[in-house]
Amino acid sequence: MDEIVTIELFGKTHTFKANAEVTQAKEVADLLVNEVNRIEDQQANQSSNMSKLTILMLAALNIANENLELKRNHSKLLHDVTDRTANLIHTLENGVQ
Repeated sequence: MDEIVTIELFGKTHTFKANAEVTQAKEVADLLVNEVNRIEDQQANQSSNMSKLTILMLAALNIANENLELKRNHSKLLHDVTDRTANLIHTLENGVQ
């Protein structure tokens, strides 16, 4: 079921339908809003004047980069666990014989 989620970005309210569970959709929206706010705060201390679109793109790229890093770390962890499990099974099988 589609859920309605409302977020505020750049002083404007945006409402959209989310296919995901409303709690998860709000968490995702909050993640974007927080990243946009972080970038805006960071830019307030600098002389450059970024457009709203640039800020949104940078926020999306930062979130995507974090997601990619998490996927890589997860993949590495799975690989390490698989290797250790295989070694443990091998050790146990040799010890039983």
